[in-house]
Amino acid sequence: MKSVYEVAQILNQEMSYLESPTFNSWQKRTLYALCKCRTAALGGHIDKCNHNECGQLHLSYNSCRNRHCPKCQGHKREDWIAKRAQELLPIAYYHVVFTLPSELNRLALHNPRLVYNTLFKTAWLVIKGFGANPNYLGAKTGMICILHTWGQNLSLHPHLHCIVPSGGVDKKGNWKSVKKKDRYLYPVKQLSKVFRAKYVSELRKNGIQDKALLDILFSKNWVVYTKRPFKHASHVVEYLGRYTHKIAISNHRIKQFTNKQVLFTIKNYKKQGEKQLLKLHPKEFIRRFSMHILPKGFVRIRHYGFLSSTSKRVCLKKLQQQLGKPTTKVTQKTQHLLCPKCKQGHLQTVITFDSRGPPKHWLETLKNQYIRNLNTNV
Repeated sequence: MKSVYEVAQILNQEMSYLESPTFNSWQKRTLYALCKCRTAALGGHIDKCNHNECGQLHLSYNSCRNRHCPKCQGHKREDWIAKRAQELLPIAYYHVVFTLPSELNRLALHNPRLVYNTLFKTAWLVIKGFGANPNYLGAKTGMICILHTWGQNLSLHPHLHCIVPSGGVDKKGNWKSVKKKDRYLYPVKQLSKVFRAKYVSELRKNGIQDKALLDILFSKNWVVYTKRPFKHASHVVEYLGRYTHKIAISNHRIKQFTNKQVLFTIKNYKKQGEKQLLKLHPKEFIRRFSMHILPKGFVRIRHYGFLSSTSKRVCLKKLQQQLGKPTTKVTQKTQHLLCPKCKQGHLQTVITFDSRGPPKHWLETLKNQYIRNLNTNV
């Protein structure tokens, strides 16, 4: 269902604000792309239903395909999930979340590439180290990581959602399961301490020598959160669907906006996820939204260990021969290909056009079709 209110509408309303020095050139480029998404400015195409009794024409404008756009993530998510579903093993998977303390927010705004790359690197060093420890596993483990930088109110809240399999590959390439199959893959308190020490160490290696900041970071208890393991492959796929291509805020959360306020829903986790409404000035809404625009070319979904792109081609095939494949089937949605009028035929593109719009004879054809539809519905 199409949302009544969209991020793009708020951006278009505050177009002059986008030119302010609040945003860097990459953020501006991204915000302008969202403004133009599925508008005539990006060109489009005309599709025709291939059903003999329909033949309806449909005019569509191109999407911006920007990864920060609320309207452009659906198909990317489905494609990615379908590929990952082929790589699952019939084992339990753990959900681990690494969260950075708020004291690093200023550095994250100033140098997001450093802060977020260090988060990925450190999380993997921690999981890799615990996995190699014979007291826990004693094998080469794997991990899929997904970076989120936001909280429910659009504040900066960098954290890494990780999927970790309940085992790994030994030196002979055979599967080895973890010794303890309970709620926690590894001891959470130890994970947190090692995470803190390794992250601060990596900051020092990268030239961060602010003693006051480093002292504060060491004085705090860092948070590593572990959920109960996914018992079935279908649950892993469901999780991936929720988190992989998620953005700071989806359009359906926006309930109203004017030139003075934006009203959107948030979950209050202190009240068991109860939904509440939050009001922000449009400029503040855009400012917070822009904080979550990642640097150009930054990879926010990464694979490590035997799940990395270099290892899984050989490792996963061998492991699936040993353990078998889960029965989960992921069916990619093709609803967008169906004719929205007759619901039977499929749409086939008959012409594409740029920002100048369709040729005149196609516009006349569409206009005549619109008149016929009006007369038919009278």
